[in-house]
Amino acid sequence: MATEQTEKLVTITPKAAEKIAEFMKEEADKPEYLRVYVQGGGCSGLSYGMGFEAKPEEDDSVIVEQGVKLLVDSYSQEHLKGANIDYIESLMGSGFKINNPNVTKSCSCGHSFSTE
Repeated sequence: MATEQTEKLVTITPKAAEKIAEFMKEEADKPEYLRVYVQGGGCSGLSYGMGFEAKPEEDDSVIVEQGVKLLVDSYSQEHLKGANIDYIESLMGSGFKINNPNVTKSCSCGHSFSTE
C-alpha cells in the first residue's frame, strides 16, 4: 500500500506547482498525481522521468507539496531524496529542472546523471 511521507523526500517550487496544476487541467482523464521517477539510461547511467497517474502503486510514497500530490516509487526514492523540482523559463526554452543533491556526475546534455 502507498505510504504518506511526513519528511519531504522531494520539494517543488511555487512556479513548478503552478505549471503542474496547469498541465494536469489540460489532461482529458483528469489525473490526480504526478509521478517523479528515476530510470536506467542516458550517458551517465540514470535519467529522470515524470508523468501523470490516476492512483498510487503499492510501493509508492505519496508526497503533498505546494498542493501537488507526488508519487515516488521505492527504487527512485534513494536517488531523489532531497531533490527540488523547479520550472525554468528562459530564452533557450522552458521546462522542469530537478535540482538533486545526490548527483555525483552528469553528462553535458543535462538529461542523465549518476549517484553514489
